[in-house]
Amino acid sequence: MHFGWSEDQNELYQKILRCTQNVMGEAKAVTWTRTQWHTCSSVGIAGLSVPTRYGGSGLDALTTACGIEAFGKGCRNMGLVFSMAAHLFACTMPLVEYGDERQKEQWLPGLCSGELIGANAITEKEAGSDVFALKTRAVREGESYLLTGEKSYVSNGPVADLMLVYASTNPKHGYIGITAFLVEKDLPGLMTSDPFDKMGLQSTPACRVKFEACRVPVTHRLGAEGQGYRIFQRSMLWERACLFAAYLGMMDYQLSRCIDYVQKRRQFGSTLIKKQAIAHRLAEMKLRLEAARLLLYRACWLFDQGEDALLDISLSKLAVSEAAVQSSLDALHIHGSTGFQRGEGFEEMVRDAIPSTIFSGTSEILRDVIANELISE
Repeated sequence: MHFGWSEDQNELYQKILRCTQNVMGEAKAVTWTRTQWHTCSSVGIAGLSVPTRYGGSGLDALTTACGIEAFGKGCRNMGLVFSMAAHLFACTMPLVEYGDERQKEQWLPGLCSGELIGANAITEKEAGSDVFALKTRAVREGESYLLTGEKSYVSNGPVADLMLVYASTNPKHGYIGITAFLVEKDLPGLMTSDPFDKMGLQSTPACRVKFEACRVPVTHRLGAEGQGYRIFQRSMLWERACLFAAYLGMMDYQLSRCIDYVQKRRQFGSTLIKKQAIAHRLAEMKLRLEAARLLLYRACWLFDQGEDALLDISLSKLAVSEAAVQSSLDALHIHGSTGFQRGEGFEEMVRDAIPSTIFSGTSEILRDVIANELISE
């Protein structure tokens, strides 16, 4: 097995790292701006895995994850990293894989260039992790569907130009009665709430989205009726495999900061690196990072080979998200009262890491998936 990056992959990593370090720096912001979005799009982040004919970079999942890891290491605004990754994996890639040619030509170039921002609308208040227990309905009327219902948590919702919305077209058929729709922001009957005030990923704008007899053309249906389940499950493979590389980047950044700090900070007559308790925290941080990294890149490689990678992707998502929380806590503890202060970045990284164990499948759900896959082998 070969574990090294190619020259092109290394070049991609360094290009994205330089761009996001230089543009975002250490700046803190309540929300990111369209200018920042466009800057990140200019180095290809918004369309890493989209075919080149539509304005993307045409990269496989493994190389895409390489770029996302660089983004997570370089950008100190994890809300922007999450927003752009959600845009790519939960909205853009479903369009790439299930859209017809007219739909692809209409929206993909803008999604890749940064002109358009995408969102995914599936979560509902009464459904939670049971994502297919949807009450939002889509009723066919001639050459349109009327969407009625409410989505409880839509990342990028307040700023999205295009939403991928999942609704039931045949409630009697359960999850195989779910259909996906491409919904533009200005359609009558679509309403968004004010952005949520959240614990972490604060700069990712998220809101409720309500549909009141929102008329969506049949030509905006993504795939066939009843194909929504398959579309969403496929998008989750992309998201769980690639998005979490951003947290590898964040952990890599944390470790570098901590190593630099403990070699300079003196306590009780010596530097912190001489303290066994501190040295052991660093060792654990490195162990978690490399173990999670190996799981994630193996999962992406298997995904690229067309293998059934559900088990491996689930293992990597669980490992990365749990490691991100613990390593963020370790980084905060190593920096002591400095780490606890706002503005230093460490308490913010703790808050940004915690939702990684909730979105794209909770840690509990992932453990169920892993156990089921083991039993079915």
